[in-house]
Amino acid sequence: MSGPSAPILLRSDRDGIATLTLNRPGQRNGLSMDLMGDMILALSAIDADPSVRVVVIAGAGPAFCAGHDLKEMRGLNQDDAIEAVFSRCSSMMQAITQLRQPVIARVHGVATAAGCQLVATCDLAIAADDARFATPGVNIGLFCSTPMVALSRNVSPKHAMEMLLTGEPVDAATAARFGLINRAVPAADLDAEVLALARLIASKSAYTLALGKKTYHEQVTLPLGDAYDVASAAMARNMLAEDAIEGIGAFIEKRQPHWRDR
Repeated sequence: MSGPSAPILLRSDRDGIATLTLNRPGQRNGLSMDLMGDMILALSAIDADPSVRVVVIAGAGPAFCAGHDLKEMRGLNQDDAIEAVFSRCSSMMQAITQLRQPVIARVHGVATAAGCQLVATCDLAIAADDARFATPGVNIGLFCSTPMVALSRNVSPKHAMEMLLTGEPVDAATAARFGLINRAVPAADLDAEVLALARLIASKSAYTLALGKKTYHEQVTLPLGDAYDVASAAMARNMLAEDAIEGIGAFIEKRQPHWRDR
């Protein structure tokens, strides 16, 4: 569904999987202020929804997301207004990271600039094999500094700098080799692959997934000793949880666990 009166962000729920679809196909799902605001609100609602176990972010039309809405931004002539755009984008990206549910990017077409940042921010990403990724700001005199934050936390420094300094697009196979996405699949198989991954993750304990995601982001940038302190505390807390007790019992008794998500 698209058109002048269509919502710019769509949500659909199925089997514990919430799909958020960027719905500005005519603008290649450019991240306008309104779209980013709607995404933040949707993520907040999902975070409080115990029925949602996994989130998928997708794009309507020919592209996943081509980055910020440059036409909207070009009309801004005050520093505080421009800063507000990047501040809202940063808040949206951090909301994805802080969301208790795992988030999967379903990527087709192009994911450029802040769209590439969105892919890098999601916990997982599966792309059609004809998708393209780029941080092309350098080509228009605008270095992709905010996309760099997420990109540099996903790929090696040399690969990140190559993308940032050249602005050249990389194909899906290269993006997988760089570590930007989990894998590239034939376009015809994209929906099935994303759904299979989402369902697999949704079959796990929601409590365990939320604790694991939170702990991952807490420890990943810490010095080694501090990281082990954070992880050890989380592991001890996890061992005392009902789902861990149930899971260990099910493993020993050779049966399927019955999660209570606590």
